[in-house]
Amino acid sequence: MEQNLNQVQPNENHEIDHDKLWGILAYVLFLIPLLAVKDRSSFLNFHINQGIILLAVAVVGNFGLDFLPWWLGILSFFKGLWNIAMIALLIVGIKNVLARETKTLPVIGKLFTFLK
Repeated sequence: MEQNLNQVQPNENHEIDHDKLWGILAYVLFLIPLLAVKDRSSFLNFHINQGIILLAVAVVGNFGLDFLPWWLGILSFFKGLWNIAMIALLIVGIKNVLARETKTLPVIGKLFTFLK
């Protein structure tokens, strides 16, 4: 018997593979997977929660740095460092999704729990 090479083999981790795209999107725009996916897995809920935390911390930090006196020349340096740190956390979160891991983001990952 010949084996059909074009036949797609079933994937045992279909639920997690399906959630990888939604998990990545959760770090960029958490509302899309939150509203679009009806039966969310615990994996997806975890990464949506981490995306919400990352967005909240980034926004609060940027507003906090904006209220410091504008004449402080060092302010732009701190704001730049803050934004680099937030991008680094975004990359860590996306890496965790791609590796199918549910690790919290360093430093900020355990601040809140919105979804279980």
